[in-house]
Amino acid sequence: MTQTNYIGIDIGGTKVHIGVVQDGQIINEVRFETSAQAPQEQILGELVRHIQLMLDTADVAGIGIGVPGLVDEQQGVVHNVQNIPSWREVRLKEHLSGHFAQPVYMTNDANAFAVGEKIFGQGQPYANLVGITLGTGLGAGIIINHDLHAGVLSSAGEFGCIPYLDKTVEDYCSGKFFAQHYQQEGSTLHALARTGDARALEALASYGRHLGNVIKIILHTLAPEAIFLGGSVSHCYEFFREAMEASIREFPFRLVTDRLVVAPSELRNAAVLGAAALCKMKQELSPATPQTLPL
Repeated sequence: MTQTNYIGIDIGGTKVHIGVVQDGQIINEVRFETSAQAPQEQILGELVRHIQLMLDTADVAGIGIGVPGLVDEQQGVVHNVQNIPSWREVRLKEHLSGHFAQPVYMTNDANAFAVGEKIFGQGQPYANLVGITLGTGLGAGIIINHDLHAGVLSSAGEFGCIPYLDKTVEDYCSGKFFAQHYQQEGSTLHALARTGDARALEALASYGRHLGNVIKIILHTLAPEAIFLGGSVSHCYEFFREAMEASIREFPFRLVTDRLVVAPSELRNAAVLGAAALCKMKQELSPATPQTLPL
């Protein structure tokens, strides 16, 4: 049986990663620097040129895109892409559809991560899950009844913006926490923790307690079966896991936490896989031809 291929695109403020994905594996890919300060048209031109290179190597059933900004998925319009000043309102789907015959699907990057985990990762058995990206910021994607719940302009799951203590969740549950409270990068503290450094171990334990508090917020609002962690800070999981789990155990409904799975993502190149998975999810869940109901 012929495998279905999809193109997954991760558009970032510093780089773009495009891959042809087959059965959860990238079979061809290209990476290039984003011309972040260039006019909108130049960046679109570069994107089209590199997509065409991928299409020259394989037949694909769709093009999926994850973008760090607000996305009108129905209209295919991207708003306020992080670190790309000229991308304030880009009719990206219309532009790409004018060049390529394949259907185009779009969402924000955190949503794409959750979809990738659901379609290609550990999330496959679960109807309801949340994928959290822990990096320089905190984002999240929500899967409800096997489908993405993106909300208005793909903005559902912005738990990082919730007020928390004296600032926001993102200030305590992303890489910002280490810079603001320990004046070091998370990667540096991770390396120190591996040597047994007491201050680094305490920093990561403190981070875990805050992350556990946020997971309790998610449990109160969504009660998912599973939560998967991605992003650079998730690589420190072994050092913040114990404190995070202790915090989660404070949740008042033990029957809920007993059934909860929390784990770091095992997906490599999750952003591209997630964008490709968006195509697969949308095409498999798209309704059949509407039937006329009797009056």
